[in-house]
Amino acid sequence: MDSGKNKVVKNFMWRLFERIGAQGVTFIVSVILARLLDPAVYGTIALVTVFTTIMQVFVDSGLGNALIQKKSADDLDFSTVFYFNIAVCVILYVLMYMAAPYIAAFYKISELTPLVRVLSITLIISGVKNVQQAYVSKHMLFKKFFFATLGGTIGAAILGIFMAYRGYGVWALVAQNIFNMTLDTIILWITVKWRPKRMFSFERLSILFSFGIKLLISSLIDTIYKDLRALVIGKMYTTEDLAFYNKGQQFPNLIVTNINTSIDSVLLPAMSQEQDNVERVKSMTRRSISISSYIMWPLMIGLAVCAEPLVSLVLTDKWLPCVFFLRIYCITYAFYPIHTANLNAIKAMGRSDLFLILEILKKSIGFVLLLVTMRISVEAMAYSLLVNSFASQIINSWPNRKLLGYSYLEQMKDILPYIFASIMMGAVVWYIPHLLENRIIILAVQVLAGVIVYLLISVLFHLESYEYIIATGKQYLHRKG
Repeated sequence: MDSGKNKVVKNFMWRLFERIGAQGVTFIVSVILARLLDPAVYGTIALVTVFTTIMQVFVDSGLGNALIQKKSADDLDFSTVFYFNIAVCVILYVLMYMAAPYIAAFYKISELTPLVRVLSITLIISGVKNVQQAYVSKHMLFKKFFFATLGGTIGAAILGIFMAYRGYGVWALVAQNIFNMTLDTIILWITVKWRPKRMFSFERLSILFSFGIKLLISSLIDTIYKDLRALVIGKMYTTEDLAFYNKGQQFPNLIVTNINTSIDSVLLPAMSQEQDNVERVKSMTRRSISISSYIMWPLMIGLAVCAEPLVSLVLTDKWLPCVFFLRIYCITYAFYPIHTANLNAIKAMGRSDLFLILEILKKSIGFVLLLVTMRISVEAMAYSLLVNSFASQIINSWPNRKLLGYSYLEQMKDILPYIFASIMMGAVVWYIPHLLENRIIILAVQVLAGVIVYLLISVLFHLESYEYIIATGKQYLHRKG
């Protein structure tokens, strides 16, 4: 039990370091590029990435998760999925190449045609990389991700900034994306020793497909739903509006991606190994929700409170319209631990059928809310996202009331102390701008005060996740010593 726990913690830390390193570099680069490029440029690239992201779902979801979930997956399974993925990616690229002029005509932006055709190359690169990623996750070798992701991100950062300075505009962002994924893939292939064998089985593909297809459809519905807002904003409003909407998502997404992706990628293989032990899966789900919420809530509340001085200082005042969207996303993302842990438990238990049903139900509600708000304003569309997030967390947790004996009310009871502690911290931080004038000093004092207040509350009220983290850290350091 302890060795299993240590393996999970160790891999989580490597995954977290990888995400923090990559996202940290990405954040710095995005700040520099945001200062160099106009919001309209970001709006244009956002339209292109909507379509490539939807196509990416066919590469990243379904069969990769099926390989991770299957306890006895071997070289025949991995090789079969590898060759199948490559074929699918080539077909997807051809479809995007042919669709590019129609996408450009729909938005009445002629430059979208070459942008779509070039950026869609990432689909083929992903096909080469995807099974290697599944192999790393399956065998919990997350240290490999650290070097691959960081190498690709740093190299792409240098190229993107150089091209932006030279005046390449939107092509700087395109080149950055392609170079990042290419170098990431090359490093992963060098560091991970698995190679596809000359073998293929339609029988194995069928077995994996029966599980993966439901996750694929679920992910496709989720991605289309998320990106549909960008498509609507780009069509009904302006590229600047889309840029502010997307930039508002970027700051909280930076934090959530680091934590949530780290937990998500480690939790599924760990739970899958324990899928026959319901009590163990329940314990892992509860611990994941509690610790993630303890970390996520103060970060999201703190970011929401500090949003205006942060955006003004880092991105300049031309990006201030994104503050509203940033705060909406902070509240939405704060509840992500409930989504992540519950959905991973459902996948680990092999219930991809339930996963699909939940996705259809959630997105049906979301589509109705979007239809109601899309003609009102971009702000109204953002509010609809918030409402759907509240409904989705209840829906995601519902099956685990029976599967694990862990209801939504129990889950909320577990995280309420962290919500209240974060709100108390946020109230203190909110008043600091009334006492100071300099934006740099305000931001620095807000961050410092937020950390101190939250830690004091954790100690004084003996918050369970705080004490667990401290105890685990001491145990880990003791073993190292």
